[in-house]
Amino acid sequence: MKRCLEIAQYGELYTAPNPMVGCVIVHNNKVVAEGYHEQFGKPHAEVNAFNKVASDVNIAECEVYVNLEPCSHYGKTPPCADLILEKNPKRVVIGMLDPHTKVSGQGIQKLRDAGITVKVGVLQDECAALNKKFIKAHTTQQPYVTLKWAETKNGYMARLEGTNQSPQISDDVNGSLVHNLRATHQAILVGASTINRDNPKLDVRGVDGNNPTKIVLSKTLNVDLNAKAFSTGNTLIYTTVRSEKTENYELIRLKDMTLASVLADMYSRNIHSVLVEGGKQVLTSFIENKAWDEAIILKSNKDWDTGIKAPWVGIPSKNEKINGNDTIKYFTAK
Repeated sequence: MKRCLEIAQYGELYTAPNPMVGCVIVHNNKVVAEGYHEQFGKPHAEVNAFNKVASDVNIAECEVYVNLEPCSHYGKTPPCADLILEKNPKRVVIGMLDPHTKVSGQGIQKLRDAGITVKVGVLQDECAALNKKFIKAHTTQQPYVTLKWAETKNGYMARLEGTNQSPQISDDVNGSLVHNLRATHQAILVGASTINRDNPKLDVRGVDGNNPTKIVLSKTLNVDLNAKAFSTGNTLIYTTVRSEKTENYELIRLKDMTLASVLADMYSRNIHSVLVEGGKQVLTSFIENKAWDEAIILKSNKDWDTGIKAPWVGIPSKNEKINGNDTIKYFTAK
């Protein structure tokens, strides 16, 4: 099962909104094949593993290990539970149940009904931690929310408007960390003020991974629709003004625009994770509404005389590490 978890992680950048899954096939206590889900829409881990089993191996004598319950429904690919039934191994060991309502025990039941021995709950906590975003989405119908910002040693996160001083806070060496965070989330969210003030691209640069869907909150639609963020990729703008779809963005009108309604709509669009990189107002709104799961703060060794104070998540950090001139602090919501 540890090996399942190791190889499952290889698909982290490309499997969403699907979970990360690894599959290991064992014959006479020897690994004879392994595979992982490499990309959304492509074959699942079980398919890739079975395709690597040598022709002289009797699968009926094999054990199949997988960190998440095999799917039992048709999606982009056929059900993996049916494939396992067809191959008919002597035993299947599963890390944890799939929380998706289309699966949730049905894959396991299919296998047991066919007479295959099934063991469930091996390294369950580790399996759940690997797919925390997928699990959060399917158990709450809202995406996993990560807050991220940089702040100075004395707690400022941005310059005051009109200043000519450099706005940079974090060390250059942490640029890859920031872009990797973007690559490991399906969406990145900011407010209209961040678009209007900073004109960011909100893309992934310098690391592998897909560009996230850009989410912009603009209740009164006061955002610059000619900004860089809207020139490429997929962009959703939540507003109370009107709905409209253009080549560069989609306006989504929510009559009652709250964080809960925005997150619920994102889930309905198969977005299971979002990185919030907004300004103080947006970040504070997520914190005050308890609408976050994880926070990552890059604490610089710089001191500023003045600026916009960063918000506070209200709990101590879970762990910290020093990288360059920054202390990176990790928080997990209670």
